[in-house]
Amino acid sequence: MTPEEKCKMAVGAVKIEADAYMVCLTHALSTEREEVMGLLIGEVEDERVAHIYSVIMLQRLDKRKDRVEISPEQLSDASTQAERLGMLTSKQRPMRVIGWYHSHPHITVWPSHVDLRTQASYQFMDAGFVGLIFSCFNTDTNLGGHLKVYCFQSVNIKPEGSPPQPCNIYVLIFITKCSVFSYCIRYQRADIELQIVHTEVLSKATLNSLSELPQILSKEEEEAYSKTLNSKDLLTAVHNSTVFTKALCQLMEVMCGPLLQTLENRLQVNLKRTAALETEKEMLEKEINSVKAELQGSM
Repeated sequence: MTPEEKCKMAVGAVKIEADAYMVCLTHALSTEREEVMGLLIGEVEDERVAHIYSVIMLQRLDKRKDRVEISPEQLSDASTQAERLGMLTSKQRPMRVIGWYHSHPHITVWPSHVDLRTQASYQFMDAGFVGLIFSCFNTDTNLGGHLKVYCFQSVNIKPEGSPPQPCNIYVLIFITKCSVFSYCIRYQRADIELQIVHTEVLSKATLNSLSELPQILSKEEEEAYSKTLNSKDLLTAVHNSTVFTKALCQLMEVMCGPLLQTLENRLQVNLKRTAALETEKEMLEKEINSVKAELQGSM
């Protein structure tokens, strides 16, 4: 993309709070065999900079290695959640959905043609919409395991430069990432600079999102298991029940346990920091009282 074309884009850079970035990583690393998806909550600041303060994790309807589908109800409810989560961030004001993210387990970080078309449909409604891709569970003989993050938008490279015109309005409204997208135009990715903003503490919005992750994953397993309850074969029912129990146990082992331990460690660090600050406060108060006493004695 030429510098002139980049200047015409609605977003020139993206900033994401470190705690929101941590939630995205946690969500992406929660499952190794299927993709996950969520929405980015924030606001577009001056000079075409999109600032992400929180995320909304979405429950999957279809779990596959190379695609993820979500319900239309979740998307329609996202705007209400965005306003609520915005009040729980450091800014404490209503925000909106400004982007989406999904994972690429064992896949390159670059967006596929389906990703580009999905992104284009988002931009059709909001030109400042951005996409994040987390490529995880990749191994290298020299580097070992590594994770990559990519921020992008879609650019219409049709010669006449017309805006995206989706052929199916149903797909445009509900924006599901699936192969039924049908466009007569081609897109290419546009690199967007991504900056991670350091945060001293975890916001309430981040804590809420982290606490909801095990619930979302367990609900996905419950709904998948409920679809098998109509089976009349005893061995099949026992097998399905065993698989469900195994999935819940694995969820507790690889997600709930480490997440709880991380939050407990964070609590201990905060308690030690609070105690150190209280000690420093007492020392400063003593010094102030000492200085006041010296000043009163000299008068």
